Amino acid sequence: MVILPDFMPFFVGSSGDNVFMHFERSSGVLLHIASLPSMGGIGDLGPAAHRFLDFLGRAKQHLWQVLPLGPTGFGNSPYSATSAFAGNPAFVSLELLCDWGWIAAERLAGLPAGSSAIDFAAVDREKIPLLQEAAGNFLDRAPGAAAFAGQWAEFEEFCRNEAAWLDDYALYAVLRRVFHTGAWTAWPEPLRRRDPQALAQAFAEQARACAIEKALQFAFAQQWRQLKQAAAHSAIRILGDVAIFVNMDSADLWVHPELFELDAEFRPVRVAGVPPDYFSATGQRWGNPLYRWEVLRASGFQWWIERIRRAVAIYDLVRLDHFRGFEAYWAIPAAEETAVKGQWVKAPGLALFRALKTAIGPLPLVAEDLGLITPEVEALRRALDLPGMKVMQFGFDSRDAHTHLPQQYAPATAAYTGTHDNDTTQGWWNAGSATERAAVEALVGPVDNRPVWPLVRALQASVAQLAIVPAQDLLELGAEARMNTPAVAAGNWSWRALADCWTSALAERLAALAEVTDRDQDPLAATTVQENDSAPAVDPSRER
Repeated sequence: MVILPDFMPFFVGSSGDNVFMHFERSSGVLLHIASLPSMGGIGDLGPAAHRFLDFLGRAKQHLWQVLPLGPTGFGNSPYSATSAFAGNPAFVSLELLCDWGWIAAERLAGLPAGSSAIDFAAVDREKIPLLQEAAGNFLDRAPGAAAFAGQWAEFEEFCRNEAAWLDDYALYAVLRRVFHTGAWTAWPEPLRRRDPQALAQAFAEQARACAIEKALQFAFAQQWRQLKQAAAHSAIRILGDVAIFVNMDSADLWVHPELFELDAEFRPVRVAGVPPDYFSATGQRWGNPLYRWEVLRASGFQWWIERIRRAVAIYDLVRLDHFRGFEAYWAIPAAEETAVKGQWVKAPGLALFRALKTAIGPLPLVAEDLGLITPEVEALRRALDLPGMKVMQFGFDSRDAHTHLPQQYAPATAAYTGTHDNDTTQGWWNAGSATERAAVEALVGPVDNRPVWPLVRALQASVAQLAIVPAQDLLELGAEARMNTPAVAAGNWSWRALADCWTSALAERLAALAEVTDRDQDPLAATTVQENDSAPAVDPSRER
């Protein structure tokens, strides 16, 4: 089964270089899948996700923004995935696998059912082995079994259709475990250089383990499809996130080292990051290898075409992370420990987006244009007619920062109180300067040390087409609920929502605000939704 969009978007302005999709006035919530209060120690695509959809529907919210969904490596960052194409197996719901007959209910007894912070080591130790057991059961029982006939046929079709990335990803995931490292450059020489005979031998020796990885990717695809269809049924659209760079620890680097700035021993020559900024005095050294854009250009940008083709199949709208990197990127010599001694290097810009549009068609994109935005970056965004981002927390420092405040928004904007890289709004206020606090109250009036909802109201009342609020802000949580602190390597990405936090009172409050600010509508209201009723329904009220 191929995951396809549930509807064909209606695009406007498709002439020239314009890739913009017109969004109707709407609002939504930013919540990572991992943050859901699911069974098994980490959020997943099961009942808790469907309960959250039910909350969004009652709250008249029509956007759910998620962080990247790929399998994570060291540090657990969704922006450092081990594949640009695969889904995170940890997001597969064991409860749904139980419903499918892949695993017995009693095998799930004892798994954590609460919503405390994610213990990633415990997830690897407790949930992942059960997922692998369930996948193994499916592989053993499904062939020839009448009860699994339809699903087995879909699995075989999925493996055929996704073979271009699936086979290599499965072997990569297995070899990471075999060699106890994601440093594929330290693997035996024939494997790290992808000698055909060595690959064939590895596939043969690890056939069972690779098949389990493929089955888990199939399960992810099926469960994501069910969730997306349930969302579309309520005119809720999913805004996904595509990280501009890929991780050194990834199947993408192992399979296509020629596309990246690596030396003869596959060591990065230069790496990605950003110069000193609001977040860090020494900048951010992300460490991702940089692209060899000249090689990508010579291929017609085929790898990027396939990456974006997959993104627009999975998501309804796509946020392009670090959009400014498509115009110019900060290149840091790999030997440098900080991002200070980098330099700006030109990227292909318009040529890439022309190739994407030619291959795929007009695209439902939002540009994450935060940070040091030059006139050239702004010119690229305007040439493409993409909506950019504004973040209210950035707007109170000085007069120069007022472009992030509602009075200066343009309609083609996705506006936020904060993002996954910011402190929560309450945490930001608690640690804020007197100048910032005074500026907040000058804009919205006295807040009595509770600034979140006054700022949410100001955001929703703005002209921005899309207004999105992190779940932590809706719940008025402090710094303890922060998702990520840039330039800090440990302690991130572990926040989870409480199981009972999506209350009727909160839904009614959001719904009333959506109504009075005219945001109670589908951002893709001009589209025709083509429902697919073949996926089994998920009961969001069920508990285990």
